[in-house]
Amino acid sequence: MHSRELGRTHRTVSEIGLGTWQLGADWGDVAESDALAVLDAAVDSGVTFFDTADVYGDGRSEQTIGTFLSANPGHSITVATKMGRREAQVASNYVLDNFRLWTDRSRQNLGVETLDLVQLHCPPSEVFVDDAVYDALDTLVSEERIAAYGFSVETTDQALAAIARPGTATIQIILNAFRLKPLDEVLPAARAAGVGIIARVPLASGLLSGKYTKETTFDANDHRTFNRDGSAFDVGETFSGVDFESGVEAAHAFAELVPEGVAPATAALAWVAQQPGVSTVIPGARNPGQAAGNAEAGSLAPLGAAFDDGVHRIYDRYFRQSIHSRW
Repeated sequence: MHSRELGRTHRTVSEIGLGTWQLGADWGDVAESDALAVLDAAVDSGVTFFDTADVYGDGRSEQTIGTFLSANPGHSITVATKMGRREAQVASNYVLDNFRLWTDRSRQNLGVETLDLVQLHCPPSEVFVDDAVYDALDTLVSEERIAAYGFSVETTDQALAAIARPGTATIQIILNAFRLKPLDEVLPAARAAGVGIIARVPLASGLLSGKYTKETTFDANDHRTFNRDGSAFDVGETFSGVDFESGVEAAHAFAELVPEGVAPATAALAWVAQQPGVSTVIPGARNPGQAAGNAEAGSLAPLGAAFDDGVHRIYDRYFRQSIHSRW
């Protein structure tokens, strides 16, 4: 597993991390024993970065990671959590008193004194330009409640606003073969500023695994069923905001690019990880096999220019006109 420096945190993390939304909620039910087995498999495969949030299962994902950390003293895992989505999404909620309450809850859930990295969880756009927000986050660092802070964003404009601030350590953004806009400005700006990039939704909610057909269905409590139109949260978090049927067609075209002997999901993750400026990629996993398979992307040889050209051709054919201007 290759490693990278995670922006201004100055921590070294695995090129492939683990996103733990699946271990909390919105992907169907996952038993705690199964969730712990996923964490075990990821770490055994070289993963040293977990991403979670206080809203995943209303704290369940954080608590499961806390149980794992307690059972593995001396670990070298960096845990990033997120805060802000448990409250009404208005800029007035993003104040120091709330930040203290939110981080205290996450510290308790994770069983740690200082959180490695806290990200504001896709807050309203006004938050990104509010000096008082950055002052409050700096206060959390000075109080040693958190070691570093960053932002999970929905749009490139939000990312660029946060990158411009000297205290921002990381930006988490959707980036995958069906979502290329961050390559234009965000990744170059982050590289220039020394800000880490955490790439989320790298498989477009599983589309890029190549396993879905137009007839594939998901459980009623899976966001891939109930959020296709963005009625529950930002539609970009579900299939990267692309139409499911078009996504299936594009995924089959992507699979034709993949070198022989490599799984489409592995190639999709490796392609993201190999983009200049990406610090770590955070696919989710619902079972140990998926966690171990995802980690294989962290040691894959460079896919090369021809593969990259193919990704851009697929994007231009299926998605550029419909989604490129939206985020």
